[in-house]
Amino acid sequence: MIRSFIATTAVAALVAGAGLAQTGETLDVAAQYEIQGPEPSTSGYIFTRMGISETLVNADADGQLTRGLAIEWSVSDDGLTWDFTLREGVTFHDGTAMDAATVVNALEIARGKPGPLADLPITGITAGDGSVEIALSEPLAALPAFLAEFRAQILAPASYGADGSGTDIIGTGPYRITAMEPPLSLDATAYEGYWGDMPQIAEVTYSGVSRVETRALMAESGEAEFVFGLDPASVTRLGGLDTVDVLSVAIPRTLLMKVNAGHPFLAKPEARRALSLAIDRAGIAAAVLRYPEGADQLFPPSVAGWHSDEIAPLGYDVAQAQQILADLGWEAGSDGILARDGERFALTLTTYPDRPELPLVAAVLEQQFRTIGVELTINTTNSSEIPSGHQDGSLELALIARNFSLVPDPIGTVMSDYVGNGDWGAMNWQNEQFATLVRGIARGEGDDGDRAQAAAILQDELPIIPIAWYQQTLAVLDRVEGAEIDPFERSFGLQDMRWAE
Repeated sequence: MIRSFIATTAVAALVAGAGLAQTGETLDVAAQYEIQGPEPSTSGYIFTRMGISETLVNADADGQLTRGLAIEWSVSDDGLTWDFTLREGVTFHDGTAMDAATVVNALEIARGKPGPLADLPITGITAGDGSVEIALSEPLAALPAFLAEFRAQILAPASYGADGSGTDIIGTGPYRITAMEPPLSLDATAYEGYWGDMPQIAEVTYSGVSRVETRALMAESGEAEFVFGLDPASVTRLGGLDTVDVLSVAIPRTLLMKVNAGHPFLAKPEARRALSLAIDRAGIAAAVLRYPEGADQLFPPSVAGWHSDEIAPLGYDVAQAQQILADLGWEAGSDGILARDGERFALTLTTYPDRPELPLVAAVLEQQFRTIGVELTINTTNSSEIPSGHQDGSLELALIARNFSLVPDPIGTVMSDYVGNGDWGAMNWQNEQFATLVRGIARGEGDDGDRAQAAAILQDELPIIPIAWYQQTLAVLDRVEGAEIDPFERSFGLQDMRWAE
């Protein structure tokens, strides 16, 4: 049975008398993500989604910030000093107390590793009496949102080695790890000392399963109760089963093509525009993804302020694309592939199978680009090859899924991807007007008009090429109740699930 709804991550009221977790059965979770190790900067999103670790700030289904390990926060009049009041009575899974000193330790370690915190204008983090103070060199209105990102999770000091590397995951969440075998699995049990409501289900496991066909079979056979990340074929098959519910919701994530704007074939915006015009987004959405529509701009409607109806939508026009490329000096060879100055218009598109729809879309793009004389070679490989190729300059094109809610305020991703040198954003592209607008928004000086103007610059210059707005889907066996999709992908919501009576 397929259900589509607006999901919520707000904690539901627990049934009367349910102060203790139900025992006797284990809830098995299967998703496409491998556990790289006990390192929050790389695999931290798995630990937060499984309810093992927590952040100072949370976000609800609408992206509004809510209390986490911090119960309130305030900023000085000049915008340079933030104070976060910590929740009292919180303990880590090893029994030690979470206090200001341990929070400072975790944030300083996170700030020293690649991630959003490393790029913030933080000049110091200090422990107070039940609070943490963060000093900035310039105002940053979105700072609390950055502290909701998974790499800002708060772990016990014993979680780290002497050099700050992760050695264990000792969090404060409703579940604590009892066993972990990277890259494929972890076991966890309800933490008796949790500061909030106890989970309804005592024992949970996580399995990293890369093949979507295998994950779907796990749901179909009953081997896993909660299966995350389905492809369209699996959605159709599982949706016809009486024992499985397939949940679907629009999320603030975009399937896009990352472009090396420094490549001699792609350096001019007109060339990138030609590639965009060759993409039949409606056809890909309907036939491959089975989504209601393609993406006619980067930000989906759920990303308030950044999505604008005033932006001219991206279109599909093969003839116009061919004319643009002809104007740029490209001529068709005997095999139909364009050439200029003795070089064929041949590019490599890198993608990864963790998201099963990506190789399928890549195959369609190969065909659609050939109609305008551009030859694609598809390189389906490990996702780590994309940031690696970005850093060493070898990447030409990449097909990726980009989440605009890792930091609940989209400004975090926008700053990293299009002003900084974010591995998953623009490559060899800079625009000073855009950067000025975004920095103003980050300081709290911008409004929705500035956001729309910044989005229009991305639409005009296309350092990345949007293709589709995501629908997240997952399968839940009918022996489980209370499952919902978090559109911001911060939590699987395991602590709110229960066994069906």
